[in-house]
Amino acid sequence: MLYIAVLLLAILFIAYRRYYPVKRIQCIRESEAKELGRTVVDIRHYHEVHDSISIVIPYAYLKRFYSEIPQGSVHLIAGDRVELNLGVRVLRKKGFEVRSYELAACKRKGKKGVFDYGV
Repeated sequence: MLYIAVLLLAILFIAYRRYYPVKRIQCIRESEAKELGRTVVDIRHYHEVHDSISIVIPYAYLKRFYSEIPQGSVHLIAGDRVELNLGVRVLRKKGFEVRSYELAACKRKGKKGVFDYGV
C-alpha cells in the first residue's frame, strides 16, 4: 500500500511540473520584450528556430548552459505550453525573473494583446 501511495505522489508531482500553468507572466511578442529591455531566451529545438534574434538554448540544454543568460528580466520563447512550463520553472529555480513569454504558434487576437493559442 505504501508503494502505491509513493508512486501516486511521484506521478502527481511530475504531472504538476509539466502541465500546471505557470502564473504571473505575460504573453507578449519578442519585439515588445526587446523594447522593454528584457533578455530574450529561445528554448525551442535548434531546427525550429529560424528568425529569432535571441539567445538560443534548447530546453534539454537549459540546466547546463543557463549561466550564458545575463541576470535580470527574461522573455521566454517556447514551442508549446509544456516546454514553457518546464522552462519557466527551471529558470526561476536558477534565480532568473521570467516576466513574459511567447509561444511559437501564438496568434494575435484583438487590440489589447490577448493571444489565441488554438488549444
